Amino acid sequence: MEKKSFPQREVELMKFWDDNKTFEKSIEQRDEKDSYVFYDGPPFATGLPHYGHLVGSIMKDVVPRFWTMKGKRVERKWGWDCHGLPIENIVEKELKLKNRQDIEKLGVEKFNKACHSKVGLYAEEWKKVIKRMARWVDMENDYKTMDKDFMESAWWVFKSLWEKDLIYEGHKSMHVCPRCETTLSNMEVTQGYMDIKDISITAMFELVDEPETYVIAWTTTPWTLLGNVALALGGKLTYVKAEIDGKKYILNKELVEKVLEGKEYKIIEEFTGNKLEGKKYKPLFDFYLAQDLPNKENLYMIVTADFVSTEDGTGVVHIAPAFGEDDMVLGQEKKLSFIQHIGMDGLIKEGNGDFTGMHVKPEDDVQKTDVEILKNLAGKGLLFSKEKYEHSYPHCWRCDSPLINYATSSWFVKVSAIKDRLLELAKEIDWVPGHLKEGRFGQWLEGARDWSISRSRYWGNTMPVWRCGECDEVKVFGSLEELQKESGQDVSDLHKHVVDKVTLKCKCGSEMKRIPEVLDCWFESGSMPYGQMHYPFDNQEKFEANFPAEYIAEGVDQTRAWFYVLHVLSTALFDKPAYKHVVVNGIVLAEDGQKMSKRKQNYPDPMTVVEKYGADSLRYYMTTSSVMKAEDLCFSEKSVDEVYKKVILIMLNIFSFYKMFSENVVVKDVEFKKLAALDKWIISKVELLTIEVTENMEAYDLPRSAKPIGEFITELSTWYVRRSRDKFKAGDEQSINTLNYVIKRLSLVMAPFMPYMSEHLWQALGLEDSVHLQDWPSVNKKNIDEQVLKDMDLVRQVVELGLAARDEAGIKVRQPLQYLRYQVKKLDSDLEQIIAEELNVKEVKFTEKIEDKKGRVVRESASIKVALNTEMTEELELEGYLRELTRQVNNLRKKQSLTITDTATLTYSTEGDKLAKVFANKDLKQQLMDSTLLSDIQVGEGENEVNINEEKIKISLN
Repeated sequence: MEKKSFPQREVELMKFWDDNKTFEKSIEQRDEKDSYVFYDGPPFATGLPHYGHLVGSIMKDVVPRFWTMKGKRVERKWGWDCHGLPIENIVEKELKLKNRQDIEKLGVEKFNKACHSKVGLYAEEWKKVIKRMARWVDMENDYKTMDKDFMESAWWVFKSLWEKDLIYEGHKSMHVCPRCETTLSNMEVTQGYMDIKDISITAMFELVDEPETYVIAWTTTPWTLLGNVALALGGKLTYVKAEIDGKKYILNKELVEKVLEGKEYKIIEEFTGNKLEGKKYKPLFDFYLAQDLPNKENLYMIVTADFVSTEDGTGVVHIAPAFGEDDMVLGQEKKLSFIQHIGMDGLIKEGNGDFTGMHVKPEDDVQKTDVEILKNLAGKGLLFSKEKYEHSYPHCWRCDSPLINYATSSWFVKVSAIKDRLLELAKEIDWVPGHLKEGRFGQWLEGARDWSISRSRYWGNTMPVWRCGECDEVKVFGSLEELQKESGQDVSDLHKHVVDKVTLKCKCGSEMKRIPEVLDCWFESGSMPYGQMHYPFDNQEKFEANFPAEYIAEGVDQTRAWFYVLHVLSTALFDKPAYKHVVVNGIVLAEDGQKMSKRKQNYPDPMTVVEKYGADSLRYYMTTSSVMKAEDLCFSEKSVDEVYKKVILIMLNIFSFYKMFSENVVVKDVEFKKLAALDKWIISKVELLTIEVTENMEAYDLPRSAKPIGEFITELSTWYVRRSRDKFKAGDEQSINTLNYVIKRLSLVMAPFMPYMSEHLWQALGLEDSVHLQDWPSVNKKNIDEQVLKDMDLVRQVVELGLAARDEAGIKVRQPLQYLRYQVKKLDSDLEQIIAEELNVKEVKFTEKIEDKKGRVVRESASIKVALNTEMTEELELEGYLRELTRQVNNLRKKQSLTITDTATLTYSTEGDKLAKVFANKDLKQQLMDSTLLSDIQVGEGENEVNINEEKIKISLN
């Protein structure tokens, strides 16, 4: 019968949990009044889960498992993000819809129904992956942001903010996605920066009353020049008029050398910017001269502004109030004209000559329109200079289209009104890693602006605002019941294609209709604590008793997204932070440090890795890595393999060793005081491990919690088990009981990190129920012997020095030596025996002073000094041959798959002088038979030729 791999065993354990409803029991057995609340940021199921999702899922599983074992009731409800551009983009591509007009033509109802059908596209695959990773979360009773109950709670959030005067409609300059034709919030903009190659130009604006005199202004967005209405100078800054080939150019004095480099010029005048204020200049493009514009008397005029600097450009800023925040504010302050020559779709409007219909930032060539502007200016002699440059430019976080800065109306949350409170309450939140508290998150709060929450889209939670088209009266609803009562209509759905049909009667007698926008999907994300429980309509007492959440976890990108919006809404609604503890993970990159790419195939499929090494190997690799502390991780399959070999397989080997010698032993509780030093040492170590893991888990430091487990397993194998082999073979019950105690404790301590391995050990020990239904182990401090721990550390240091001395002398460990002397402090005889066995010496003794003598190798480190006697006798030499011979016979037993119950006859033939003496010595011969389980030794023709200390021998086992 084929032996099962541990990954195969994991699948069986997963079924065991399902059949026994172990996850459900782990929650139900805990008191509802002692809850530990965990919020899960819901993913979109529009793609298959990747390593980034797995990191998050591991974090979201380890901590709840720990607190469950600590006695808390930790309910874990899965959620799905359903609304917004990710789904819309999929549908648009499938239905070949290029823009908003195509959607409107198709019909909003058909479009939204198509979006609805795509929500669970990969839901089943997600369920398989999450389950296989041993993440315990209720995916059957999940919540979806498109559920009516969730949407209604978000309406309640909106109305609550409205009633607190924290919602307003305003006209501001914001980033918009021309493809999606909607605004983006500041936090969304920060998520989509990409490096692109662009063109900057310096244009020439001729003064009306001074022909051939040009004010020159630099811009990185040539397409905005069509919307230019003014030029801004620093009122107190110094400017010059420089003459070049008969033409005069006005620019800042400090920037002359940089801007006019390589040109022959003469400075003919110097003045402050205030002198030019109010002067008129000729427009670069005359398309708007004949049009009826507001404040037309202030069109194409020089003004002064405080934000003008001498850091770059010419010290002159071209002002287009429709395409920049500073420009818009200045335009309002100076009552400038307003030209918005493009629509939200990024296309240049009618009336702009040959530029009409051009896209200002076409995705296939972002420079295309700028180049046409440049050519036009050059043709008219109004291009002073041009330059290509590469810079980081904002793109849509969902469709990757270049964004444009655009003045438009939007609905906002008045974050500025609660900013001081946001900063104050943020002090109560514990962050891992800690630097994010004052750093990335704190700095974002310091610069927090009002939050644009309306989107000119279709598939989303609707804004619960109805407006009269006649008197502009507004009504806001916070529940379905309110809307139905006011309208007298039954409403089954809160999506746009349904509620837009609901009209109201205004007090002026006219009709009120819902405003067309939907809510920013991040508003829903921030409403998740309330939406998942349908608060305040249901679960009111339960929610309020358990708010804020104890713990949340997501990637570092969410510091300015989900973590932020949760904090904003909870502060506004309850004057509390939304969560107490937050753990932030970094990004998982390909092994070469590049972004993981399906196209490049530069990373192994996660499920292939799990099938090969098991979920526990991947979990432990991730948990012990820096990715759990907001640092990037270059994924390495080799490292997962290393965990499998050095943690999983070693633990399995330890257990196999225990099982081999414990079958006929009745396991009893250990009596610590009666144990030998080595047994006391390992029990002390496992108690200390429990303390270390507990303290670090309570501090939410996952790597520091998990790493000591692997280190302990290594020590358990390489020191305790290896040192105890002879005692186990002799049936020593103390050692067997000790190892039972350690494995049991270890299965509890590793349960949150390696749930499969811990369950495997628990069941293999024959213990009841599941390890995941047990309490977290309490530490028995009486089982910690500090002196034994110190002494064993000393033993290991002496052994290390002794091995170094052997290495220096060129003598293998299998060759017995006469003695070792050590100078530091006197150790107990059983500890000296450990040293003797490790170093293969006949005698170990403490001495007050070690002297260099012939036949000795002396080594020292810190306060420890050892002397190894390297003088050889024939008796010692023969024992060395015996050791080598024993090893070779045992290797042959292993090859022939003989067990400890199988005896065998050794047949040998050799011409080696020393080997012949070994076989001739009755005592040595008997030692060989005892250590290799031989029933007899015969001279004959052996089949397997081996070398033993340069002497040849042929051996066979029968």
